[in-house]
Amino acid sequence: MAKLARRQSSARFPEIFDWLESPWGLLPFTSQAFRLEEYVQDGTYIVRAELPGLDPEKDVEVTADAGTLTIHAERREEHEEGHRSEFRYGSLTRSVTLPANVDAGKVTASYNKGILQVSAPITDTKTESHRIPVKQTA
Repeated sequence: MAKLARRQSSARFPEIFDWLESPWGLLPFTSQAFRLEEYVQDGTYIVRAELPGLDPEKDVEVTADAGTLTIHAERREEHEEGHRSEFRYGSLTRSVTLPANVDAGKVTASYNKGILQVSAPITDTKTESHRIPVKQTA
């Protein structure tokens, strides 16, 4: 276990530096986000998200519904040493719009070294638009 060191500061609000160093957001009471990238490679829509230090089976949930991919993560971390303890927790959610021709039933997700990768195959079938006649009623 890493040794905890108390930061000594003469600043009026010394914890503000902890907020700035946190990958989970700048302000402790606002909606928090995480970094992600999205691209298409070899007929697959890919989303990669930075989620270090999480257990993907317990802390991460990925859903694809109605053309939207949502990644939700819960962070719970606690360190104790002697008479001192520190904890961090938070809920993080990001959503992206899936391309129209993605097969949401075949979306897969994997987690490796702090990076969540979600892959969704893009089908060759294109949705065609068609005109819908409008009938006048009395």
